[in-house]
Amino acid sequence: MSIRGLKKKQPKTFKVKIITVDAEMEFSCEMKWKGKDLFDLVCRALGLRETWFFGLQYTMKGMCTWLKMDKKVLDQEIPKEDPVSFHFLAKFYPEKVEEELLQEITQHLFFLQVKKQILDEEIYCSPEATVLLASYAVQAKYGDYDPNFHEPGFLAHDELLPKRVSLQYQLTAEMWEEKITAWYAEHRGIARDEAEMNYLKIAQDLEMYGVNYFPIQNKNHTDLLLGVDAKGIHIYSINNRFSPNKSFEWSAIRNISYSEKELTIKPLDKKAEVFKFFSSQLKVNKLILQLCIGNHDLFMRRRKVDSIEIQQMKAQAREEKARKKMENQRLAREKQLREEAERAKEELERRLFQLEDEARQANEALLRSQEAAELLAEKAQIAEEEAKLLAQNAAEAEQERQRLEITALKTKEEKRLMEQKMREAELIAVKLVKESDRRAKEAEHLKQDLHEAREAERKAKQKLLDITRLNYPHMIKYPHYLPTDARDANFDKGSIKLDLKDIDLKRLSFEIERERLDYLEKSKKFEDRLKELKSEIHALKLEEKQAGLYSHWNEVLGSLDRSLGNVCNLNSCHFFKHSVASRGLHHILILVLCGCYESVLKVLAFFLIEAAKN
Repeated sequence: MSIRGLKKKQPKTFKVKIITVDAEMEFSCEMKWKGKDLFDLVCRALGLRETWFFGLQYTMKGMCTWLKMDKKVLDQEIPKEDPVSFHFLAKFYPEKVEEELLQEITQHLFFLQVKKQILDEEIYCSPEATVLLASYAVQAKYGDYDPNFHEPGFLAHDELLPKRVSLQYQLTAEMWEEKITAWYAEHRGIARDEAEMNYLKIAQDLEMYGVNYFPIQNKNHTDLLLGVDAKGIHIYSINNRFSPNKSFEWSAIRNISYSEKELTIKPLDKKAEVFKFFSSQLKVNKLILQLCIGNHDLFMRRRKVDSIEIQQMKAQAREEKARKKMENQRLAREKQLREEAERAKEELERRLFQLEDEARQANEALLRSQEAAELLAEKAQIAEEEAKLLAQNAAEAEQERQRLEITALKTKEEKRLMEQKMREAELIAVKLVKESDRRAKEAEHLKQDLHEAREAERKAKQKLLDITRLNYPHMIKYPHYLPTDARDANFDKGSIKLDLKDIDLKRLSFEIERERLDYLEKSKKFEDRLKELKSEIHALKLEEKQAGLYSHWNEVLGSLDRSLGNVCNLNSCHFFKHSVASRGLHHILILVLCGCYESVLKVLAFFLIEAAKN
């Protein structure tokens, strides 16, 4: 294959990837393009006109290097990769951001880069300033604070504070969000570009803002740091990047040069000492010199009359700011009017709801009043009917009162008769007690006579047995020949005198039988008398409805209880000494209260018979 054929197959373009802080872009570059050609392509793609602040940075062998504008891209020591990666970053920083940053895109790129440097702790920031900067960053991203929309936790996925600040204080993410939101709420009405500019105004006052640090050594081989920024060159100790030990402003520097690893700074004052420093690599000195030249050129440009291009850009920037300001004011007015309209709408809706509620309440009150009127009408009708009924009841009550007065007169007479009957009952009860006492005494005498008779009978049987044993000895051997009474008797060997007193026994039996018949006759008379009392009391009870008569019944029952109690207290009557008597009395009282007089007579007759037997 010929050499001409090989040349035809070589690619005419190569790919590059441009990485900004918040985006990535890919371009195809011609093989012969210089660094400026690629840089201009990127600036056109971004719409950037303030190109002098930026550059294309790449990393080679662990060292950050800027792409040279006057050399071909492929002739420089760039990474051998496809596509080749470059970072589009701010290479030089303005002294006053509010005066030098004209375009909004320029301002936005600076804002993103400085914010990243603060979060990555390349620029030190105090915790208080960090919270304030975070509030402006939130304002630039989310706009005005709305508590209905920006609920707690809406910043959970945003990186707003350096890790050093988060770890320095024992605060939770919710606490940090609360602090940031408190500042954020005060930025109401600030547009995005204004919030970003306020962020940069605060950031440019930080000690490490816009400074590029390089490790160097002095002639005594002491490790130092050399910093280059928009104001000049500064020398720092290795452990202090905030306060420089020595500073050289661009206006006081006559020349900067390097020879191999030696860097020389010549002040404008020829009598002043020339400072020499040493770096570890030749590339470091080249990079330092490149940054010094660029910053010095910008320093001198700021102090000259603006070029036509800069004047046009500033005029356009002023017009754009004025237009945006008017637009923002118009939007603010529209927003205010919309908010007022919404508030008026809410007020009208609230008023409408209130009126509807009042109408509903009035309607309910009307219905309640109608129901109350109907209820009152019903109550009036019921009251009228009740009045008629009460009048009728009053007439009936008057008739009942008159009837009761008549009944009361009758009741007095009946009460008198009842008292008379009670007195008669008490007399009968007293007689019964006396009769019971007499019968008890007679029963006691009869018991004694019966005991003497039985004792005499026993002695007679014993005597008969003794006589039989003497006169009829064969009957002892054959007891079945004895009479039945003799077989049942207990015989002993003693001698007993025979004294049977047959005449006394017959007399005693006759008297007992006579007394029993006499008692039965008197009991029959007493029973007849009690039946008469029962019929009279029953007739009175049917007519009696007044509560006062119950006291008379209690008196009758009390007198009967006392009379029967006297019967129970008889020492000779063992039947009435125990619980049976008390239970019998209670039964009699219950029967009297229930009107069962026939049962009362039977119980009394039973008690008298038992007393007579005993």
